[in-house]
Amino acid sequence: MHSPTREEAFALLTEFNKSESLIKHGLAVEGVMRYGARKRGYDEEKWGIIGLVHDLDYERYPDQHCKKTEEILRERDWPEDYIRAILSHGWGLVTDVKPEHEMEKLLYAIDELTGLITAVALVRPSKSLLDMKVKSVMKKWKDRSFAAGADREVIASGAEMLGIEVPELVEETIAGMREVAAELGLDGRLATGGDDG
Repeated sequence: MHSPTREEAFALLTEFNKSESLIKHGLAVEGVMRYGARKRGYDEEKWGIIGLVHDLDYERYPDQHCKKTEEILRERDWPEDYIRAILSHGWGLVTDVKPEHEMEKLLYAIDELTGLITAVALVRPSKSLLDMKVKSVMKKWKDRSFAAGADREVIASGAEMLGIEVPELVEETIAGMREVAAELGLDGRLATGGDDG
C-alpha cells in the first residue's frame, strides 16, 4: 500500500482519459478539493489526488463507472481510503458507498457543481472564473434547462451533508476553481482573442 503522488495520479488520468473535457474536469475537481482541504485543515495533496482521478474510468467504461476505477486502483495498490472516497462520489447513482468523511462529502457535492460553474463561465463575456460572482451561478441554477446535465439534487444534497447552504458551496467551488483557472482555460485569455490578455 503506497501513497500515490500527484504525478502518478495525473499519468493515470491521462492514460485512461484522452478527452480534454474529462481531463479539465479532473483538474477542476482537484483544485476545489485542494482548496477545501486547506480551508478545513486536512491533507491538501491527498484530497487533490482523489479529486483528480475520481472519474478515472468514465471515458472507457461509462457503464461501469466507479466500479472500474476501484479495480484499476486496487491493481495499483492504492490506499483503501482513497478508493472509498472515490466510490462515495457515485453514491445513490452507481454505488452504495455513502459519503461519511468531510473529504467524501465535499467530493460528492462539488463533482456536478464544477460542471455547472464551467458552463456559466463559458457563457460569460469574459469567459473567466476570475470575475465570476455567486449570484451569476445561482441565477443559472434556477434555470433547469441550463447545463441540464449538472444534477442540482446531488449538489443540494452534498451541501446539506456538509452543513452549508448551496451559495456557500458555490463560493467555495469558484474559489477552488480560480486557482486552476489557467489550466481550465477559464482565466479570461480566450475572451481577449490573444495570449497577451
